[in-house]
Amino acid sequence: MAMTVLVTGGTGLVGKAIQKVIGDEKPADEKWVFVGSKDADLTDLQSTRAMFERHQPTHVIHLAAMVGGLFHNMNNNLDFLRKNIQINDNVLLLSHEFKVRKVVSCLSTCIFPDKTTYPIDETMIHNGPPHDSNFGYSYAKRLIDITNRAYNQQHGDMFTSVVPCNVFGPYDNFTPGVSHVIPGMIHRLHEIMYLKDQEKPREEKVFPVYGTGKPLRQFIYSIDLAKLFIWVLRSYESVDPIILSVDEEAEVSIAQLAESLVKAFDFKGKIEFDTSKADGQYKKTASNAKLRKLLPDFKFTDFDSAIKESVQWYVENYDNARK
Repeated sequence: MAMTVLVTGGTGLVGKAIQKVIGDEKPADEKWVFVGSKDADLTDLQSTRAMFERHQPTHVIHLAAMVGGLFHNMNNNLDFLRKNIQINDNVLLLSHEFKVRKVVSCLSTCIFPDKTTYPIDETMIHNGPPHDSNFGYSYAKRLIDITNRAYNQQHGDMFTSVVPCNVFGPYDNFTPGVSHVIPGMIHRLHEIMYLKDQEKPREEKVFPVYGTGKPLRQFIYSIDLAKLFIWVLRSYESVDPIILSVDEEAEVSIAQLAESLVKAFDFKGKIEFDTSKADGQYKKTASNAKLRKLLPDFKFTDFDSAIKESVQWYVENYDNARK
């Protein structure tokens, strides 16, 4: 049966990656529509309804959200809570009204309890309060899982969700103060190398890394995540969330990330850790055992290669990148 897939947040990091993978695949019986904030205000029910009427989707990948890095979250928890609840409620309500066959919504590993055992898995999402730095965003995202279960229980709707680890890649948001860790560091290092203190010898330049460099993170390349999203849409038949993450042993420290970026940029100066800046959670290691059981042979892109491709994209697209 032919599919019309509506991708909300389709102009962002993950949406662009899905667009690239689908563009390479060219599936004959699937029509993919990628929409962004210019196409509809998803916090407004009528605007969202008009978008559904226009495209008549049979399937939805719901990526749209108000997102931001650690410091943006810390200062705007109410905004993150209210706007994301509005967006998610409107998209899921209209998916039900328009009899959408499947919705795959995007959660995040940062929604898990702050005090927990590791690795975290899909059963632990609601086990305790999230980290205080981003509680607004976290509770709004957790409510997607609750809403999915309620629609399924009351109406039989196949609404599910995925939980990616930290995503990075081309088309990321590199805006200072808003960006996540990798795009934020890419932007800063690019500025230091090409725009600041041009008279200073390359070897004397300093790359400041926020925090101690000790926190550990799992990072997934956006192209890998796009392939997994498409697999979930076509093949995963459960309301229960599924973690889409690299393996536990692929976890890297912020210091290792900095070294990888320095190598990708061929930066000749030195790294300095600014310990006056907050580290955030020390770790949020996620288990991808459920994914590996269902999809054992999936190959993730090598971290250093993915970092190099992301840096290359930013350098080549600097004038048009979000910054």
